[in-house]
Amino acid sequence: MADYLVIVESPAKAKTIKKYLGDKYVVKASMGHVRDLPKSQLGVDVDHQFEPKYITIRGKGDILKQLKESSKKVKAVYLAADPDREGEAIAWHLAKSLDIDPLQPVRVVFNEITKDAVKAAFKNPRSVNMDLVHAQQARRILDRLVGYRISPLLWKKVKRGLSAGRVQSVAVRLIVDREREIRAFVPEEYWTVAILCEHQGEKFTAQFYGYGEEKLELQSQDDVNELLGRIEGKEFTVVRVKASERRRNPAPPFTTSSLQQEAARKLGFRTQKTMAVAQQLYEGIDMPGVGAVGLITYMRTDSTRISDSARAEASAYIDNTYGKAYVPTSVRQYAAKKGAQDAHEAIRPTALDRHPDQLKDILSRDQLRLYRLIFERFVASQMEAAVLDTMTVDIVGGDALFRANGSKVKFPGFMKLYIEGQDDQDEDNRMLPALVEGLVLQPRPKPHPEQHFTQPPPRYSEARLVKSMEELGIGRPSTYAPTIDVIQKRGYVLLESKRFVPTELGEIVVDLMKEFFPTIVDADFTAQLEQQLDDVEEGSQNYVNMLDVFYRNLEAYLQTAEEGMENVQLIDEYADEYCEKCGRQMVYKHGRFGKFLACPGFPECRNAKPILKHVGIDCPHCGSPIVERRGKKRKLFYGCSGYPACNYVLWDRPTGQLCAVCHEPMVVKKKGKSDKEKEVCSNPACENSRS
Repeated sequence: MADYLVIVESPAKAKTIKKYLGDKYVVKASMGHVRDLPKSQLGVDVDHQFEPKYITIRGKGDILKQLKESSKKVKAVYLAADPDREGEAIAWHLAKSLDIDPLQPVRVVFNEITKDAVKAAFKNPRSVNMDLVHAQQARRILDRLVGYRISPLLWKKVKRGLSAGRVQSVAVRLIVDREREIRAFVPEEYWTVAILCEHQGEKFTAQFYGYGEEKLELQSQDDVNELLGRIEGKEFTVVRVKASERRRNPAPPFTTSSLQQEAARKLGFRTQKTMAVAQQLYEGIDMPGVGAVGLITYMRTDSTRISDSARAEASAYIDNTYGKAYVPTSVRQYAAKKGAQDAHEAIRPTALDRHPDQLKDILSRDQLRLYRLIFERFVASQMEAAVLDTMTVDIVGGDALFRANGSKVKFPGFMKLYIEGQDDQDEDNRMLPALVEGLVLQPRPKPHPEQHFTQPPPRYSEARLVKSMEELGIGRPSTYAPTIDVIQKRGYVLLESKRFVPTELGEIVVDLMKEFFPTIVDADFTAQLEQQLDDVEEGSQNYVNMLDVFYRNLEAYLQTAEEGMENVQLIDEYADEYCEKCGRQMVYKHGRFGKFLACPGFPECRNAKPILKHVGIDCPHCGSPIVERRGKKRKLFYGCSGYPACNYVLWDRPTGQLCAVCHEPMVVKKKGKSDKEKEVCSNPACENSRS
């Protein structure tokens, strides 16, 4: 019989830890939280120090029963939930449910699931950190007060099913405000003028900079004509050559936020997918002959700090793999961002001897791609800086100044392995020819003017939204993914072409919140609350006092809103289609995955169907239009609109043209791993294709 019971959140984590602890330990999973506030009521006694009313989560009764029985058969119980606020709260709830004193040394934490880390943690158990528990509990109560007090008002004044959230409302406001910036944007015209120069057989271009030393924007065709007149027939002379060496440092190892952003940019992962796959890598992967092994450190962190042992391992790996020149002469350390809790290390591999190439047959495709990203980012963060030779040349024609820039990688450093996604454009890896001051050049051919217009700020992608929330101090690493998920589920925003667009409903709710609950949708106020929660965690803030101040202000807003908020009538937009079941004119509705058509006769008539987007060609089998469709997993494909009578499909994007040889649709395919595309015939038997 085992002497000790260890409780973790998941079976995968239990399996990995069990391997390290031996026969004296039995490891069981609680499957996450076992207690929570009731869904049917507020569950918080606002008149008695905001005492929460916890109940056993539906479906967790049998799990708790088994854990209680197991706890009675052992000498001691250890609570080994994840090392963050949420994990501390899970440990506290388990202690309460199992009649365990949380002030005894029952809590075990580790940042990575490796043999050494796990064994070291069990040698130094501690009591449950009540400051962490209070911080998590305060966050939960804050969210409950906002959601359960404001949401019913929105149901009454707008429509049922809406919700207000402390973090989600600010996220929706960011998206709405950005959309309104875009609508209000007035493009401004500007021009660029380039000259093509040649020296010793090498060609390069120089862009107009200004007159004399003063930079000048060309804002109209008249400005361009004036410039062309002033340089016509003039000699172009090199007046300044500046050569320098520039060092480029690597990006720091991943935090939760930067991992979500980079996975979105480089892998196309949604935030929830990134966190789900990272959780699998952290909790353990079955390795042949070894068993379950945790491949990365804990993935919910805002720290770029790494341990001395990890740094030493990285230096040895870089030296052996790339050579001593790629090992930095001084220790690489990255400053923590303002407001970072710095509770855990950065996200990194638990061992560098597990190279991604060795795990190709063990990990799933998504696991391998994310693991490779984490592995390469960490190693690159500990490598020597890249060195670039740069040159800037000023060229004068008349009184007009033109400037040319060139650069060349002198030493690749970390760039040999990895370049951060947002900077992942090719360097201008081309030096200018050997130019000296006083050299006269002949532009060839004539100057080349180009008209441009300023562009509005871009809509938020998931990566950009996460970055903005982090910069503004809204939410914490564990909240980004669920926040982005819920604002889509509520129909407040849509994801179109990987960019967020607010719905009419989202804009209405934001406007109502701004008018009647201004602090709830204020980014600065939300960031201040996050700081107060951090203060609770550090033991310097009383969470009951914090909740009391917040609740009194909220109640004042609610009273004003009850009296002043008018009913909002959402007007359906009618489509040009009619319901085939009852004959009513169909209307557009917004769902989690975008617009769709629905019968306005709901609930008597429940007919609904997707909006079919035509791609410009007809089905070669039956002549019906080809339209965009999505499969069960939201994968885009192109099928006949006559389905199910005709099941013709294309898995690649049609170009709108037919093959000149066999008259089947032409489609676009990517060439290997590059972004280059080629146009090919969709008929496998036809070899007609062109780039």
